[in-house]
Amino acid sequence: MPVVGFLGSSSAADRTRLVTAFRQGIRESGYVEGENVAIEYRWAQDQYDRLPDLAADLVRRQVTVIAAHDTPSSIVAKAATTTIPIVFASGADPVKLGLVASLNRPGGNVTGVTFVVAELGAKLLGLLHELQPGAVRVGVLVDPNFAPTQSFVSDVQAAALSIAKQIDVLVEASTGRDIDTAFGSLAQKPIDALLVAPSPLFNNRRVQLATLAAYHRVPAIYPLRDFAEAGGLMSYGTSITEANRLAGVYVGRVLKGAKPADLPVMQSTKFEFVINLNTAKAFGLSLPPGLLAIADEVIE
Repeated sequence: MPVVGFLGSSSAADRTRLVTAFRQGIRESGYVEGENVAIEYRWAQDQYDRLPDLAADLVRRQVTVIAAHDTPSSIVAKAATTTIPIVFASGADPVKLGLVASLNRPGGNVTGVTFVVAELGAKLLGLLHELQPGAVRVGVLVDPNFAPTQSFVSDVQAAALSIAKQIDVLVEASTGRDIDTAFGSLAQKPIDALLVAPSPLFNNRRVQLATLAAYHRVPAIYPLRDFAEAGGLMSYGTSITEANRLAGVYVGRVLKGAKPADLPVMQSTKFEFVINLNTAKAFGLSLPPGLLAIADEVIE
């Protein structure tokens, strides 16, 4: 029975839906976990320094293919082996990261699915502007350990100039405690609205972020629907669920004998705009009809 080594930087409990989507993708290729394929899961529990050892363990076990669940895992898996096929799901540019030679001709032993992250800064700011056109000072919460962060911030700052917004990058947060500190700083430097940048850490801490935003009564927009489901006000971003399904499809093709070098990197193009109406009511916000009209989902 072939064995898929699944490498992720977060935790199984936090990625249940995405793992389910990944399994669905494999199933579409004719593989069912426990029947004709085994999956060895390795989770770093948000401790990125554990990833190299976890990847090395999968290499020692000589798994058939490694499924790198996110950007940090993709980088580590690429460094761990040049022979075992790797299929990634990443929001960063795989060419800039050195994962592949090009999107159309990956070369080597790596291919996968990429989705837009850094390029959505302007869109997120635009939606926040539609919600709060009078907001002047907008805070941006960033994770310095996430590769696309700098590109994302540059995109936001460029967009802010066109609509006369003042952007303040809050204290960089790389741990849960840093997030508390960042929100604590709002007492000294109040902001009108908050934009949370993409980051696996922030996604894992989405309940904490939504709770703090509510406590400080700061309207915020987030990069994934998971945040809105956890009580965040609004979210806009690529469907990570769909990206993981596509990654599962590619793993299935590799299991059938396809070589990563011959599989062009797929680009997931499904986007979701979600509004949590309960949170909006709690904030006392009256949402513009135009904003509600373009939402893919309104949580009530």
